[in-house]
Amino acid sequence: MDLRNIAIIAHVDHGKTTLVDELLKQSGAFRENQQVSERAMDSNDIERERGITILAKCTSVEWKGTRINIVDTPGHADFGGEVERILNMVDGVCLLVDAAEGPMPQTKFVTSKALALGLRPIVVVNKVDKPDGDPDRALNEVFDLFANLGASDEQLDFPHVYASGRSGWADLELDGPRKDLSALYDLILRHVPAPRQVAQRADPFRMLATTLSSDPFIGRILTGRVEAGTLKVGETLKALSRTGERIEQFRVTKILASRGLGMQPIDLAEAGDIVTLAGMSKATVADTLCDLSVDVPIPAQPIDPPTISVTFGINDSPLAGRDGNKVQSRVIRERLMKEAEVNVAIKIEDTPGGEAFVVSGRGELQMGVLIENMRREGFELSISRPRVIFREEDGARLEPIEEVIIDVDDEYTGTVIDKLTGLRRGDLVEMKPAGVGKTRIVAHVPSRGLIGYHGEFLTDTRGTGVLNRIFHDWAPHKGQIQGRRVGVLISMENGVSVAYALWNLEERGRLFIGAQEQVYEGMIIGEHSRDNDLEVNPLKGKKLTNVRASGTDEAVRLTPPIRMSLEEAIAYIDDDELVEVTPKIVRLRKRFLDPHERKRQARAG
Repeated sequence: MDLRNIAIIAHVDHGKTTLVDELLKQSGAFRENQQVSERAMDSNDIERERGITILAKCTSVEWKGTRINIVDTPGHADFGGEVERILNMVDGVCLLVDAAEGPMPQTKFVTSKALALGLRPIVVVNKVDKPDGDPDRALNEVFDLFANLGASDEQLDFPHVYASGRSGWADLELDGPRKDLSALYDLILRHVPAPRQVAQRADPFRMLATTLSSDPFIGRILTGRVEAGTLKVGETLKALSRTGERIEQFRVTKILASRGLGMQPIDLAEAGDIVTLAGMSKATVADTLCDLSVDVPIPAQPIDPPTISVTFGINDSPLAGRDGNKVQSRVIRERLMKEAEVNVAIKIEDTPGGEAFVVSGRGELQMGVLIENMRREGFELSISRPRVIFREEDGARLEPIEEVIIDVDDEYTGTVIDKLTGLRRGDLVEMKPAGVGKTRIVAHVPSRGLIGYHGEFLTDTRGTGVLNRIFHDWAPHKGQIQGRRVGVLISMENGVSVAYALWNLEERGRLFIGAQEQVYEGMIIGEHSRDNDLEVNPLKGKKLTNVRASGTDEAVRLTPPIRMSLEEAIAYIDDDELVEVTPKIVRLRKRFLDPHERKRQARAG
């Protein structure tokens, strides 16, 4: 059977996974009466809850006698480690662009990787039936984007279709019949070349491992594209590292391939196929699985370096161990090492004491997803404020700069620009209209300045602004950037919060807790209205007297407390604060000091 390998790339929420749903349905991958959930490719719980793709996944459909392997890639740059490896397995890309928004930052990130690999793109202008859609403008912006990214003449001469993924149609013309996706299928068959590896089926077997996972029944499994040769179940292979060192020799116990949404065992894997192998015990991502006669590994695509680091430690608060059952540093370390093996975009380092671990990655969202997965598995953790990773080059200190694209109402433009360019040391690159009453702002801002900014941005724009960011470049250090400009309210007692005490504290600032919640000394229970920290007593009850008077016994009505998400909490804290994460709750607290350190600080202050 003829083969086509293609990746679908798009910005978050441009309809990529919904389009894949329709491709599967119209290809006959499902029975007519089969119950299939919406966004079927988002199989992870967090992916479904947040509506984003985190893990790259492969599926396949058949169309006119050709098997099309489709790879659904993450749309967020924080998960770019997945994207960079996945693109090595395909021969073409399908770039999905929202007709109203046009190409966005995450589109730019993934597209630059695809163009650098020489892949020829197909552009799908999606959501053309939206009232504010402007397909022609979106196409022009895609062409400009390709030109800015250094696309070749062949890549600039890209074919395009107009589509509505939700309605399940794609046409070569904007005023086409709008019936089905056959125009997109046919375009993929015509434009995407067959795998060049097909001609190498007579050579010894070679495959580069791209993703690693485990199965409860068959153990460790590795997925990749067969670069040369053929493979049958039961044959013996060896694994080579990037440097050519022999890691292990193993017998292939199972060969799996994507068929629709499921994985099916197959008897023979041929060059060009995307398959999953089982039987190894040590081989991992970027290793070469090959015939015993092969000695040279397949070159692996380098991964962009991490830009931020977060310290994961044990939960040492007075309430530790009440919610989770995995609290020891040894167990936390094992889990982090397991994650680093699967996700090559993160790095793990031990701290001198061995009680905490420095985890480096691409961004706050990637860290937040890792922490969320761990808390759902029963871990309790204390998390530090994210720190930007600096780089030394020719004696100069360089820091990561991010490109920020903001769509905001005209009335809030001045406030946003002032915050980005003034307080956060950013440079304004572009400012242009983005529809009726809207302005698009493009700025280059140090990553340090964006930590904790998103919540402030939503407040400044009354929740109407949209902010997207992506790593841009390294630049000389831009000097000191002011952090959080307000202090916090800190509990000075252990116990259960009292409504009367919180009611009296509301004039001091905004509260993070409600009545009848467990608190302890050092726990942050609110944001102070001034720039200093304030110790308060949330347990102080009302003094009772034997005098009755009108109005003294009115019910206390509290303002609803602010409940931060995990990512908001991590971005909010200061350097001397931690986020306490358990399976049931997220708390903020001051970093506990040992008595000697407390005395030293008291003498210094």
